[in-house]
Amino acid sequence: MVNLAAAFEKEGISAFRFDFAGNGESEGSFQYGNYRREADDLRAIVEHFHKEKCFIAAIVGHSKGGNAVLLYASNYKDVQTVINISGRFNLERGIEGRLGRDFKEKIKHNGFIDVRNRKGRFEYRVTEESLMDRLTTDTRGSCQSIPNSCRSGIYILIRS
Repeated sequence: MVNLAAAFEKEGISAFRFDFAGNGESEGSFQYGNYRREADDLRAIVEHFHKEKCFIAAIVGHSKGGNAVLLYASNYKDVQTVINISGRFNLERGIEGRLGRDFKEKIKHNGFIDVRNRKGRFEYRVTEESLMDRLTTDTRGSCQSIPNSCRSGIYILIRS
């Protein structure tokens, strides 16, 4: 996203780039679910730029942010274009691979699972609440409720 923002700038297009709380370089703790909150955070940013009389041509989100822009467009219906870059469409997919086969039992027994990186360092905690937030986020329904007047795109980036 840094390179994309730089490319826009090179073409004379202003871009505002940020990380949601707990993501990337931002402060706060990462939340496993939290998609709706991130869409609401995005709303605050859009409202700020509207108050400043700035025109927002598009909102672009990458990975988890891709889901947030889709939720935003379906809830607020005030942007012309949203672009989802590599956001996961089916939020049920990939959970077992990340949390393990017995993740449901562990969460039920302990109330949470701590996710660690390959070096064994703590990355984030998945609670039953955050898991349910993810599982009840309806990406398909959100996409279907984006107005036809809003152009949307889903792009897949392949890293080599």
